[in-house]
Amino acid sequence: MESTQTPGGPARPEAVRHEYRPPAVEHGAVPGGTGSGAPAKGWTRNELAARVARELHNGQYVNLGIGMPTLIPNYIPDGVEVVLHSENGILGVGPYPAEDRVDPDLINAGKETVTVNKGAAFFDSAASFGMIRGGHVDVAVLGAMEVAQNGDLANWMIPGKMVKGMGGAMDLVFGAKKVIVMMEHVDRNGNPKIVERCTLPLTGKGCVDRIITDLAVIDVVTEGGTSRLVLRELAPDVTAEEVAAATGAELFEEDQELSV
Repeated sequence: MESTQTPGGPARPEAVRHEYRPPAVEHGAVPGGTGSGAPAKGWTRNELAARVARELHNGQYVNLGIGMPTLIPNYIPDGVEVVLHSENGILGVGPYPAEDRVDPDLINAGKETVTVNKGAAFFDSAASFGMIRGGHVDVAVLGAMEVAQNGDLANWMIPGKMVKGMGGAMDLVFGAKKVIVMMEHVDRNGNPKIVERCTLPLTGKGCVDRIITDLAVIDVVTEGGTSRLVLRELAPDVTAEEVAAATGAELFEEDQELSV
């Protein structure tokens, strides 16, 4: 396990949506703390996108879920060439457009305007989901409301709240070769989003491989039919004890359980 930080943090691209441009954040406060005026620990949303982008490798076909994962194209490292897939029918999605490059005919699955890279292709949803179900997507990066210690994922609805539909997540969690969850470690009330068992309707069972939050990188490791959460990396200024305290399930550092 290691702690990593890009000096000064990644530059924020001008094209990032305004709601994902929080003011400059200092490091050093208790995770999930609110209203105290204390600086926050860990990765900001843009720094988190840069960390997740480092998971991607040359030649991969990658699907990015709506929300925070759509920040990732702005941070793909130089020299890494991946093909971004959007389930509404695009291969070759680029970063968000600058104001003078907005094309209302180019949208992703979240109905946001996007750019496309040279050589991009367009096709219908049937072909797009055929690609997913046929196992041709290497990595899916999805947001989540809850992730269980066995890799169960809940990310598509909260009972009683209106939803537009389940989207493509239920296909992606089993069609993609690797599933990475990108999310904040706790919800807006400070409750853990990594739990023993999901209480919200499931998107998929045992489908998550890696969880990357604003506090840490955690793997779901399954051996002999038993799954456990293993801490792999800490965000800046965050301790393993703080991550364990913000996690609603047993967390292991390699083979040693972390106490709260």
